[in-house]
Amino acid sequence: MATLTEAPPPLAPGAPEKKPPRKRGRWTPYWLLLPGILWLLVFFAMPMIYQASTSVQTGSLEEGYEVTWHFATYWDALSEYYPQFLRSVLYAGSATILCLILGYPLAYLIAFRAGRWRNLIMILVIAPFFTSFLIRTLAWKTILADGGPVVEALNTLHVLDVTSWLGMTSGDRVLATPLAVVCGLTYNFLPFMILPLYSSLERIDGRLHEAAGDLYAKPITTFRKVTFPLSMPGVVSGTLLTFIPAAGDYVNADLLGSTDTRMVGNVIQTQFLRILDYPTAAALSFILMAAILIMVTLYIRRSGTEDLV
Repeated sequence: MATLTEAPPPLAPGAPEKKPPRKRGRWTPYWLLLPGILWLLVFFAMPMIYQASTSVQTGSLEEGYEVTWHFATYWDALSEYYPQFLRSVLYAGSATILCLILGYPLAYLIAFRAGRWRNLIMILVIAPFFTSFLIRTLAWKTILADGGPVVEALNTLHVLDVTSWLGMTSGDRVLATPLAVVCGLTYNFLPFMILPLYSSLERIDGRLHEAAGDLYAKPITTFRKVTFPLSMPGVVSGTLLTFIPAAGDYVNADLLGSTDTRMVGNVIQTQFLRILDYPTAAALSFILMAAILIMVTLYIRRSGTEDLV
């Protein structure tokens, strides 16, 4: 005890005093983050601030716009175009559900059953990205053309009778109807659903399925109790990556729909580029962003997982 409590011996005369080691690279992470922060400030924050100021301006393109804090623009835009907002949520939600129904079995197949064909199937999944979004959407005009094989097959199976009763189609036509818009959204955003699902399913330990089988669990029970709960991060990520861009999309509604199927994205495009009513267009953009943010927040909280892929 005496040895442990004794003070250290004094340094010899003329011996240099030891300095604490200097922490090297303390600022390196901040320097690495600086380019990304500047990018967000220049190309995200500044445009958002500019659009926010535009939404509370009054005036015209000829006379010029002036910030007058006219918040009534938000209420006027929402009261006039609320049908387009509801339609956007309905179409995007329908496309998201269809993507989940179509994408989950395919992602499950790639993760657990594809074997040596896994890479080939993955290439086929992302193959639509090799072409333009516009070209992919225009292709559906040919697929769903009046008198085409798809429409004829749906007529033969009396599917169009059911969709017409539901208000998704009009008689024997599929183009310029809500069904065509939802089909276009589903096709264009399906890879955004499959890839997160596959990533989440691939990380599931196969021994858990074996353990469930050893406990005499049926395949449907194993899926319900093991596979699906563990794949929830992929489900949440896929639905978000599908719903958010689909709600603001305007290309599918413009090319495959009609004036009765216009979404809020079409209204914003028209206000910005044709009518040149910039305050209304900016207000609509912020209303859409706020609505999506609220829905996404509630959805993540209700999903019970924050571990997104």
